[in-house]
Amino acid sequence: MRDDTNTGGDRAVSAAPVLQDSSWDELVEVFEHLDPPEGWRAEIIDGRIVMSPPPAPKHNLIADSVQRSIYPALPRDIVLFQTAGVSAPPFPGQYVPDLIAFPRDATEGESGVIPGEAALLAVEITSKGYADTGRTTKLHAYARAAIPLYLLIDRFADRWPTVTLYSDPAEDVYRAAHAVPFGKPLVLPEPFDVTIETADFPR
Repeated sequence: MRDDTNTGGDRAVSAAPVLQDSSWDELVEVFEHLDPPEGWRAEIIDGRIVMSPPPAPKHNLIADSVQRSIYPALPRDIVLFQTAGVSAPPFPGQYVPDLIAFPRDATEGESGVIPGEAALLAVEITSKGYADTGRTTKLHAYARAAIPLYLLIDRFADRWPTVTLYSDPAEDVYRAAHAVPFGKPLVLPEPFDVTIETADFPR
């Protein structure tokens, strides 16, 4: 039996800082000239460029399940992308959620980065050894960017695998959170109005 805890996104501690202690402009210049291997993800987190390998199958199966749940009810003017870059001002950061929903017209810029204030939903699936990034760093960054909904799918939560929907951002915190264990449904509110079924999420 394959143990996928040591591959891809479940080994995200392998994400390596490429450049540190540089100005934002320098970071962006280096970032824009990166040529990561196919499937690798590059982000700017806490003033560093961080690269992580392709996610493992269980990670991708969860992303696929969430995407299939959302698509049938998605309005035509809203798109759902995998691994699109999103900015999170006012602090330097360019993050790549596992899934991000935003209005179609937000893709009209040349940079390929979605402004955080345009996003409607960010979804992160934790990786073993790297889960605190989704639980803390990205939680605060997405709240600062005023992304109204943040869905954190935490396969490695302390007690049991958990799905948490954060909402009502203010400054760098979400003032509301609703959590369910894997196996229980979770409702995404407007503009989605769909139920995420978590019973088939791999653990």
